Order: sequence, then C-alpha cells, then structure tokens
Amino acid sequence: MAIGWTGFISSLLVSAFVSLAAPAHAITILRDPDIENALKQLSLPLIRAAGLSQDQITLLVVRDSSLNAFVFDSAHVFIHSGLILKMKSARELQAVVAHELAHIANGHIPRRLSNLRSAGGATRIGFLMALAIGAATGNAEAAAGVAAGSASSAQRVFFGHTRAEEASADQAALRYLSQAGVDPNAMATLLQRFLGQEALSAAHQDPYVRTHPPTRERIRAVNGYVAAYGGVNTAPTQANRWFARAQAKLGAFIHAPSDTLRAVAGDDNSDLAVMRRAIAYHRLPDRSKALAEVRTLAERSSDDPYIQELRGQLLLEAGETEAAVRAYARAASLKPDNALILAGHGRALLALDTRDSLAQALKLLERAYSRDGQDPRLMRDLAIAYARNGQKGMASVATAERFALVGELGSAAIHATRALELLPKGSPGWNRAQDVLSAARSAG
Repeated sequence: MAIGWTGFISSLLVSAFVSLAAPAHAITILRDPDIENALKQLSLPLIRAAGLSQDQITLLVVRDSSLNAFVFDSAHVFIHSGLILKMKSARELQAVVAHELAHIANGHIPRRLSNLRSAGGATRIGFLMALAIGAATGNAEAAAGVAAGSASSAQRVFFGHTRAEEASADQAALRYLSQAGVDPNAMATLLQRFLGQEALSAAHQDPYVRTHPPTRERIRAVNGYVAAYGGVNTAPTQANRWFARAQAKLGAFIHAPSDTLRAVAGDDNSDLAVMRRAIAYHRLPDRSKALAEVRTLAERSSDDPYIQELRGQLLLEAGETEAAVRAYARAASLKPDNALILAGHGRALLALDTRDSLAQALKLLERAYSRDGQDPRLMRDLAIAYARNGQKGMASVATAERFALVGELGSAAIHATRALELLPKGSPGWNRAQDVLSAARSAG
C-alpha cells in the first residue's frame, strides 16, 4: 500500500496516502493500488449497467471518518474512508457507488458547475482556483481539494443535488443494482441508517446527510422502486471478497495498530488476518514481525501483484532496499500498467541510488506519470529522479506540478518560472511549465 501523507506525517507510515491541500482546508486522498483495484472490481458491473466505460471511472478514497461519497466530475467517484469501514456488506457499498455513478450518467455534473454563479466573494475564488488547477493539471482530486476548502454553505450548494436529481439518481442506481445482480434492498437499508441524523444539528450530521438528504419521502420512493425491481438474494461472492479485502487493508492502515492486533485472533492464519497483522506490526513499528508476516503472505500469493507491492513497501520502509526492489519488480511484472506499482518500483530504485538504478527509476517514474499524473508523491519522486540524472529543467517542471496538485500555486509559479528559463522554448516540458504558470496567474 503506497500511502504517503504529504506535508503532514512521515511517509514511513503508509505509501499511498497523499494530502491534497487547499487554502482553507485539506483533503487527503488515500492512494493504494490494492484498495483502488478492489473498489473498481466491486463497481465494474455497476459501471457497465450505467452505460459508462470502465476506463472512464476512477474510484478514490478520501481520508475522513465521516460517512460520505461524492462526484466532482464525470471521471472520479470519491468515497470517504469512514463510509467504507462502516459499511456492513459489499452490496451496501455498491449501492453508494451506484448512486454516484447515476449522477454522472444522468448528466448532473455539468449542471453543478453553474452553481458557481451563486457562490460569492472568497468562496467563488476558491472554486475558480479549483477549476484552474483542474484545467492546468487534469487533476480532479486537487480541484476537489481546493473546492472543499470553501465555505461550508457553498460546499452544500456545489456538492448537493436537487430533490429531482436525487430521485432520478436513486431510480437509476436501483436499476444498475438489479442489472448487476445486487439486491436493491441495500439502498433502502442504507438510507434508513441515515434517517435518524436529520434530527441532529448540521454540525453533527454526516456530510452524506447534508449533500444527499435521505428524506422519508425519498425512502418511500426507494422502497417503491425496490418492490418494482424485485430483490436479489445476495451480492456475488466475488464482490464480498473484494469488499472484505478493501475494508481489511484500509482499516489496518487507519486504525491504531493495537486495535488491529486485538481484533485479529493470534491463531487466525487467513490471508486477510496475516495482511492486517503485517501492517499493524509495521506501524508499531515491529519490523521483524511485520516482515515475517508479509513474507508468509507473499509466499502464499506469489502471483498477486498487490501482495508483492505491499511486501515491497514494508521492505523499503524497513531499510531493506535491495529486497524491496526485487519485490516491486515482481509486482510490476505482474501488473505492468499500474501507475502506483510502477511508482513504488521507481521509488525503491531511487533509494538504491546507483548509477544504473537512477536511470531505471527515471524510466519507471515517467511511465507511471504517463498513466497517472495526479499523485503528488509520484511528482516528488520524479523531480528527484530528474535532478539526480542531471535534468534540472525537468526537475523544476515536476516540482511545479507537484505544488500545483496540492494547491500551493505561489510555489508552483516559482518552479514553473525556473523551468521556463532552463528548458528549450516549445519543448514538452516547457509547455507543461507554461500551463502551470498560466493557471497560477489566473488563480492569483
């Protein structure tokens, strides 16, 4: 799991957690190839039922203990970690995803952009900055982070939906669930869980209640739709497996290690139990126990790229650099197109810090960037790789883009200006630096 807490906590904790900072607030996107794959597998039948392309939709986890999910554009579904951890079944999580996909499929997102007209003053500037970052970098998460920093009332305007949109999204979501063989009753169960929160003050409500109001009328309508579509016995076994894996790994990285170790019986040698213990021991830290557990897991699952990636992470953060390179290489051979795995492999090669490893690292990090240029940690590593390979201009470009991704446009402009001085005019790197500088000036 590549969890990096950019700017807040030591990267030794986790390897894919990336903080996307905003001027007044920050959201933290938790990037992990295993969890993202599990969420994608859970969602694939729903994406197909919605008539969307599986390559179009990315599901990302926001580190937040509250129960919420939202869409910012037509390509990303954001799910709070608290919601994933508190769901009781795969089908409940699928009901949330189906509802958010319906907003995309039904064309609700472009309408929401028109809500900028109703946001005033500094709030409007926050939204414009979000759009500027998104336009310059193609990064929806960074844009969402800036938008999330705006006033709470404007957040509800921007992220909220009309009753008509909610009704149409509910009906479409129930159709997707039914077509995917998932019991549509899961949505009714989910809404009932939120119903009691309507009596609470806004400060104590989960965000889902404020942006997806579960009125009694809405629940009655959902029950009517469910009756029309009929029930399905249970979610497919595969969905339950992916749900358990995502929930177990996410919980092991978020909950206190002592809590994880108490929750896992010492004689439980299932794959998920071993994985949870490995992560918990790693975070204590008790590196010898962590590496012993993850070695057991990797030997059992030699063809699982995500287990090999986890082993690479734990080895790298334990200072076992050469072994980490081998583990990441195995993961990358099994999943050669996964940007997060490629980035981890490149990071390990950077740590090895030999002439050959630095050249290899740069190639891998550039491949990762071509597949996913939305990860600030990747941009940091790419800047280091460029610098160590003597490409100072490109190092400045990568640094400028990293600062843009986390909303620090002043710093982004400084490094973009430096890149423009070092690179040939009109070259790809020069053009990227120019884009960042233009966005920074527009937002400023």
